[in-house]
Amino acid sequence: MNMLFGGSSLYYIPLILEAVCAIHCLRRGTQQKWLWIIIFLPVIGSLIYIYSEILTNRSVMRVPKIDVGAVLNPGVKLKRLEDQVRFTDTFANRIKLADAYLAGGFTDKAVEIYIASLTGAFSENEHVLAQLIVAYSAQERYAEVIPIAKKLYKLPQFIRSKAHILYAIALEKTGQTNLAEEEFKLMKGRYSYFEPRYQYGLFLVRTGRPEDAYQVFTDILNEVPHLSQMERKSSQQWFSKTKDELKKLSAQKTV
Repeated sequence: MNMLFGGSSLYYIPLILEAVCAIHCLRRGTQQKWLWIIIFLPVIGSLIYIYSEILTNRSVMRVPKIDVGAVLNPGVKLKRLEDQVRFTDTFANRIKLADAYLAGGFTDKAVEIYIASLTGAFSENEHVLAQLIVAYSAQERYAEVIPIAKKLYKLPQFIRSKAHILYAIALEKTGQTNLAEEEFKLMKGRYSYFEPRYQYGLFLVRTGRPEDAYQVFTDILNEVPHLSQMERKSSQQWFSKTKDELKKLSAQKTV
């Protein structure tokens, strides 16, 4: 193997890169699925991790776009994670299992583990709190989302996170419409924030402001031609959803 690198220290670069990414992942308490990506795809996985979690500063509350669970058999994966917890009941193993439960739709089981894990040094763990926001939102326990979101609110990553979107929706669902709109407006920005802007458009539709929603959706699609190929690809689902909503609004106009 050394000969492939001419006997130089370049041989150690992938190992160092993998170690740095793994340590960063563990220290920040981010999605544990990243560890599998880094381990099984050392160079590529590490580069993707650096771009997604470090360079773009979108860590803490986002689920990685590469879904390892889609490659592995979900049932086998859950069984393996359950066995890991039985044999080695650590915080990291419990949260990996809870994350897998949440991703697999076993929300009640995930919530049970998350709550039980918020003790001692991990009582304010950012990743667990963010995952609880996702889980409670899925269960429509909006009143319980709000106090958790306030614990994370001052983190610089929060404003661009899924948890922030869910916080705004929770405010709306609990009758705090004006506060919800204020939060959505904090997530506005040209050529970015496409998911929260799409969700803001839906909020405007729900609150009886279709014309404003139409403008939000139109602005999003007008920006697409000016994006790089990577930017378009990373937000494609939101562009597709935006087009669908525009069609619905256009159809309503013609009725």
